Amino acid sequence: MAAPNDTVADDDALYVLTAVLLTPAQFPSVLGDDYPAACAALALEPYAEGYGLVLGQDGSGARWTVVVEDVSLVAVAIAAWDCGMDYDLSPDDRSVVCALPGWPLSVAVAAPGVAAPHDPLPDPEIDGIAPEPLTPPDTGSWGPAQRRLGADEIAHQWAAWREQIDDEMAFTAPAGTDGSGSGAGSVSDPDRDPGPEVELQVEVETGPETMGGPEAGVAADGKIDGESETEPGGEPLAESGNEPGNEPRSEAGDEPGNESAAESGNDRADASSASPAPDAHSGVHPGVRRALAQAHGYVDTPPPPGRVRSSFATDDARMLRADGPGWSLVARTDDIAFILLDEEPGEVLPVGRGTELPGLLKALDALAVRPA
Repeated sequence: MAAPNDTVADDDALYVLTAVLLTPAQFPSVLGDDYPAACAALALEPYAEGYGLVLGQDGSGARWTVVVEDVSLVAVAIAAWDCGMDYDLSPDDRSVVCALPGWPLSVAVAAPGVAAPHDPLPDPEIDGIAPEPLTPPDTGSWGPAQRRLGADEIAHQWAAWREQIDDEMAFTAPAGTDGSGSGAGSVSDPDRDPGPEVELQVEVETGPETMGGPEAGVAADGKIDGESETEPGGEPLAESGNEPGNEPRSEAGDEPGNESAAESGNDRADASSASPAPDAHSGVHPGVRRALAQAHGYVDTPPPPGRVRSSFATDDARMLRADGPGWSLVARTDDIAFILLDEEPGEVLPVGRGTELPGLLKALDALAVRPA
């Protein structure tokens, strides 16, 4: 347990439980699709240098999220905790930007010797309306936050998820750019047997972005249960209700035309208005086509910082995370992709490489932000 840090009002000691980074390259996906959106969720300016979020309890047990400018200090603490080492995270008062009531993420531990975690009472000396305490998203329903957390967990457990996909199956795959369905792995005959369907379901419980606090003080950000013989591992989490889901579509079909890609990339329409039924001729879920079209649009019209992120996978490959209105994509630049949709609770839809996906992933990686 880190030593108290005197950052909360009235000189109450803050007992640090964990911390996370809030930077363009690495931020809690639960807060938004990109870095500016994540900052807006906490009423912060999206400075390029980013912030550190320190989560803890004061002497009365109240939850507080302290925002600090010393990103390097927080990054060192997180790295030490991930290695199982003790680290006293005590940011200087001069680096504190603000202290927000509540926690935006689920924390699995509490400070010893103080009351159980609870929201702080409003300060009567504050003029105006006090901010509402931060709270993690509801794990009993499926929405954008759970969808993004599910994609994060697939990235963290890529090998286990990839094992569930048979390379001989007929993937959902982008077709040729001429819309002819000539891309590798595409299906032009609507009567063709699409091959075995893969039943994958995602069960998400919120938490920080795989950054453990002292003594493994934080639950992982997502728990994904694949309904197959091989199940991914993960940190132990409290149970949550199973989300309903349908079988993912694995046939291939037409890729959206390039002429509408830029416009699609800027689309902010409500994703729930899209029909969840697959196209009758191509067998490709319309949400998958929409996600791929908007991802292509990002190449022509770069999205806000953090909308596409790249992290280390192997010496020759990168792990990509991209988000858009109603969809999340996770992929390795040398492999396939998975897409999650708001309109398909709990489902993970695999996308085969074909001839188009490798170029798309390479282009996305070129514009993605990377951890320093």
